[in-house]
Amino acid sequence: MADYNKAIELNPTQWEAYNSRGNAKHNLEDFIGAIADYNKAIALNPQCWKAYNNRGVTKLGLYDKKGALADYNQAIALNPQFAEAYNNRANSTKSLKRSLADSNKAIEFNPKYAKAYYNRGVTKKALNDQKGACLDWSKAGELGELDAYDRIKENCN
Repeated sequence: MADYNKAIELNPTQWEAYNSRGNAKHNLEDFIGAIADYNKAIALNPQCWKAYNNRGVTKLGLYDKKGALADYNQAIALNPQFAEAYNNRANSTKSLKRSLADSNKAIEFNPKYAKAYYNRGVTKKALNDQKGACLDWSKAGELGELDAYDRIKENCN
């Protein structure tokens, strides 16, 4: 945190430092401080799709689903191949069809994105596609998402 503060002190227009400090604050569960830093990063660089995505994650942590979805949508508008924003939006929507489509997009843009396979498996399970869910959890596990093996034990034969 001290390094980010110093970087901002030396160059207060360095949007990357605000975005990174926002991530650090988020990890420390200082969600309000994180949002303030993401807001500053976006004000300095309105094309900063990562800051929109990160702010969306933080808003979701504050139970602001509508705000989170708006930020994920903006991140995707600025970078239509940003797999993480699709995955995050998939986890934030109430629509299973939308969640499945977003998970598919995340995997299309990053075929080694373990969390996207895991989350798509959860969606497929909710859609009563047991076989598809198990296949996705298996792939997620192969890619390093170890929680997927618990899902397989609980749900797959």
